[in-house]
This record gives sequence, structure tokens and C-alpha cells, in this order.
Amino acid sequence: MTELEKLRNGDWYDFSDEAVAQQKARAAELCQQFNAIPATDPEAQTAKIKQILGSYGANLSVQSRFNCDNGRNIHVGDDFLSNYNLTILDIAPVTIGNHVMIGPNVDIYTVNHPLTAAGRRNYQAKGLPVKIGNDVWIGGKVTITPGVTIGNNVVIAAGAVVTKDVPDNVLVGGVPAKVIKPLAE
Repeated sequence: MTELEKLRNGDWYDFSDEAVAQQKARAAELCQQFNAIPATDPEAQTAKIKQILGSYGANLSVQSRFNCDNGRNIHVGDDFLSNYNLTILDIAPVTIGNHVMIGPNVDIYTVNHPLTAAGRRNYQAKGLPVKIGNDVWIGGKVTITPGVTIGNNVVIAAGAVVTKDVPDNVLVGGVPAKVIKPLAE
């Protein structure tokens, strides 16, 4: 099995593999092109981000800086808005629903590394998908870790670190993020 096949199967893979590195290099180049487009040209920004993403809905707005590992693993729904400095390490799929707003300096990770020194020395990694529902607002400086699913009608308070699944209709915050209160549907 190739390292890309292992990656896609959710198995441990060698992230120094040439095919994996080429995938990341393609994404890095496209992100550099996107980030070089002046903010005064939002149509060019939108056209470029559409080249990066795997799929997107209507009313797409992504501010610069944007960085990702693949791009083709990112799928966003209608009315998607992200503020400045969004990083999505999409070695595994990241699926984002409709009417999602993301604040500045947010990080979404799908990649993880072994807890053992030997595993890290062998350049091992594993991708776990992230899913974000509809009508979600992610505050500034939030971190979402690999394998997390966020429900519908969720607000994630600024600075939260989301390490576990989040149910529908709640406000979460803190490190690690916990449910603060329910929200009206």
C-alpha cells in the first residue's frame, strides 16, 4: 500500500513520502498565489480560493491569509465566511456546512502524530476528518483538533480549543472546550 493510500484509509503514513510532499507543495503554491492577491480585488481572491477548495457553495468569502495542506479535502457549503489567517491542515477531509462564519486566526487540524518518540522519528502521521455543521460561528483564535465533529447551531467562544465532539445548539468555550450553555434553535 502506498503512503497516500494509507493516508486516505486513516492509517499511519510517512509524511516525508514524495507523493505526500507533492500534494502539500501544490497547496502551498496555490495558497501563496491567493495570499498575494490584493484585498482590493475580492473577485480574484474568490476565483483563486475556488481553485484551492475541493467544493464550495454560493456566497464564498475567504480573507487573506489562508493556508492549507491539500485544499481538495476542504468542502464548504453556502454562505461561508472566514476572516483573516485561517489555517486548515486538511490532510483528511474537512466538511463545513452552510452559513458558517470563522473568526480571525483560527486553526483546524486533521493531522496528528504519534505520542512515541520512535513514531515521530519515523515521520509518522495520521489524518482524522473534521466535520462542522450548519449555522456555526467560530470565534477568533479557536483551535479545532483532529477527528472532531461540531453540530448545528453552535457558537465556539474565542480562544477555545475543541478536542471533543460538540452537540447541536450549544455555546462552547475554554481549554479544553466545554459546553457553557444551550442555545435556542
